[in-house]
Amino acid sequence: MAVQTAAVQPRPSILSRGLSALSESRNALGFGFMLPAAALLLVFLTYPLGLGVWLGFTDTRIGRPGIFIGIENYQYLWEDAVFWLSVFNTLLYTISASILKFALGLWLALILNQNLPFKSFFRAIILLPFVVPTVLSAIAFWWIYDSQFSILSWALMEMGLIDHRINFLGDPTNARASVIAANVWRGIPFVAITLLAGLQTIPQSLYEAATLDGASRWQLFRHVTLPLLTPIIAITMTFSVLFTFTDFQLIYVLTRGGPVNATHLMATLSFQRGISGGQLGEGAAIAVAMIPFLLAAILFSYFGLQRRKWQRGGGD
Repeated sequence: MAVQTAAVQPRPSILSRGLSALSESRNALGFGFMLPAAALLLVFLTYPLGLGVWLGFTDTRIGRPGIFIGIENYQYLWEDAVFWLSVFNTLLYTISASILKFALGLWLALILNQNLPFKSFFRAIILLPFVVPTVLSAIAFWWIYDSQFSILSWALMEMGLIDHRINFLGDPTNARASVIAANVWRGIPFVAITLLAGLQTIPQSLYEAATLDGASRWQLFRHVTLPLLTPIIAITMTFSVLFTFTDFQLIYVLTRGGPVNATHLMATLSFQRGISGGQLGEGAAIAVAMIPFLLAAILFSYFGLQRRKWQRGGGD
């Protein structure tokens, strides 16, 4: 009787078994693929942020290294009327422009979502303000708002609506309204196109079912469009608020913060104190003071994403 002996296979080492388990784990593979990008972000984002926070606690000036002075910069800003005026201007600018951009952008998105002739052409046209460089559009608005050669004042005078030219950028109230209008003009395409992309993901069968149940156009918008579009709105408006809150180029080209600091935002005041004025520590402190507001906008986006998770059945 012949005796057959099975070939003894060598047992894989612990290292081999560990690598095999990692290669089969989706979470480990995802972490491995994200690691290079995370390292780059850590180097190129964390370092400038950390340096800015550190400068806010020093009296560093251009051409002179500073020393640690604790929270003196923040104590000075706490009593600085121009800083608080810039905070007020920033909040007014951000809230007003964001509300107008959302309302007009949603209105445009709803129109472009209809079956209109030349729909693709109009979708391309609406992107024009977004592709024009900010400085170029700011120069155009600077000409539109010019106190002597404003085409807007000329048109209103020709129509008999006003009897004298409007001083758009020389009056504090007019200047605030003018820069908000320019920002709205630039920001509407981003909001409209993003919301339009969200509208096109809503199944038509939901509208057809609601229409068969007798829903009006307002009820379709209120109970079908708005709930399904809410996550897109949250993300879009978060980015819109971030872009508006940190806006610098438009204000700097149009008014440089004037007249009498009426349009100074926190970003422009930080640049003026830190770079133009040479007070790097104070300018950094103003920039760091913007972080809580930006974190609030990110939390807004986070809760919007949680709602999206709930809609997909991911939990409460």
